[in-house]
Amino acid sequence: MAKNQTVEKINIIWNKIRGEIKKEIVGQDDAIDHILIALFCGGHILIEGVPGLAKTLMANVISHIIGATWTRIQFTPDLMPADIIGTTIYNSETNKFQIKHGPVFTDILLADEINRSPAKTQSALLEAMQERQVTIDGKVYPLDPTFLCIATQNPIEMEGTYPLPEAQLDRFFMKIFIKYPSQTDENEIIARYRSGFNAEKPESSGIKKAVEKKHILAIRDAMSNITCDDKIVNYITSIIQRTRNFPGIEFGASPRGSISLFLASRVRAACEGRDYVIPEDCKFCAPAVLRHRIILNAESEIANVTCDDILSKIISEIEVPR
Repeated sequence: MAKNQTVEKINIIWNKIRGEIKKEIVGQDDAIDHILIALFCGGHILIEGVPGLAKTLMANVISHIIGATWTRIQFTPDLMPADIIGTTIYNSETNKFQIKHGPVFTDILLADEINRSPAKTQSALLEAMQERQVTIDGKVYPLDPTFLCIATQNPIEMEGTYPLPEAQLDRFFMKIFIKYPSQTDENEIIARYRSGFNAEKPESSGIKKAVEKKHILAIRDAMSNITCDDKIVNYITSIIQRTRNFPGIEFGASPRGSISLFLASRVRAACEGRDYVIPEDCKFCAPAVLRHRIILNAESEIANVTCDDILSKIISEIEVPR
């Protein structure tokens, strides 16, 4: 298929999914775009925001739109790894041991408030997120190719939270912030509820399945048709390299960050109707791809400097290719 035909189809699917999401979610345009980019890349998503900002609703809506199964796990301090991946149980009727699959065996897994559980439980998702498989009692069980983990977390300043280990954070393709809505958007939210909308029943807004799971997999395969010039690749790696020697950063982004920014930029280009990547695609994706992959030093923490502040400075300093 020609490049322009591929891009046209991707753009149509993008707009269809986005239109259905907007029936449920008011505002949060950048967050929605980042989530769809991650979905089209097959990357896992970490969403941070205070309770009540529709983080769970967003995961539920996406599963409805692409016709996927979804499961929600509420992370709590007493949650065990076996509660996520499953375990071996003894069947007294057959006198044999059998595998009881955990809730991770699904298309979209919502790990709700993932930082309410300690690192031992959080790490149960590492293999599933990286290899799309789980190991139970030494036997490997594959997950569906469309498997996607959407994790939500409360801001780390809140009481009763456990910071995610660096290895866990690096497995997430993007970290997305959900912010408070504007007053105009909040008025619209209340108006929808006044008209009969119910967040617990997505069909109350008229939401429909827009695409099949196979279309999402086809989009991931079609990304090889999007051109990324050597100058753009060098621009991406320049940003990553600068995170490793920029004042205020203790540890910079890993090569996985470079790959993720490259993949995200290609998807963003296709969804914007182009078959080639431009620097603006990289700039749009960089904060969400990199903010959880850099660790600030003590001086930056004391000065209340954020990762986004430093990434903004880095991007402004790197020469933009023409």
